[in-house]
Amino acid sequence: MSASVLWNIPNILTLMRVLLIPVMLLVAYLPLQWRFELVALVFAVAAITDWFDGYLARALDQGSAFGRFLDPVADKLMVAAALILLVEWHANVWMVIPAIVIISREITISALREWMAEVGKRANVAVGSIGKWKTTAQMVAITLLLLNNSILMPLAWGLMYVAVVLTLWSMVVYLMAAWPELKKPD
Repeated sequence: MSASVLWNIPNILTLMRVLLIPVMLLVAYLPLQWRFELVALVFAVAAITDWFDGYLARALDQGSAFGRFLDPVADKLMVAAALILLVEWHANVWMVIPAIVIISREITISALREWMAEVGKRANVAVGSIGKWKTTAQMVAITLLLLNNSILMPLAWGLMYVAVVLTLWSMVVYLMAAWPELKKPD
């Protein structure tokens, strides 16, 4: 892979998203009064780059195999790190359940997509509109929960459970799309 393909703007944004994960975690443990706001800001910036890198890859015709690989990995790492942090901050079943559902779905669908690619049917489980709505709901809910603002908490929790419903719904959609292949004999 040429350096120009690897170091294009969309890929740099995606790499930045991965690099923001340790920054977010470091800030979360700093003894600062405004650490919640800063953590939420770092996560929000990373979430915005998720949309922006895809847009730029299409607009500038800078899509690459590296970007198609790293983008979903960066998303999943970012969300998982934030959810684990939130489980620590809100150590109760109401946070643990969404974290387990979201992380489990991401692992399941990643494995499903890998397997579908192996059998030449990757397009059957390509990201659809429900997946985009799920991602948006997750990113906004996680940002608001990281903000840890008591006034916004009811909205944050409501959005988190909307994200959980969309997460499960999208998983069912992808599994149903793959079902004809999954039920075939080996």
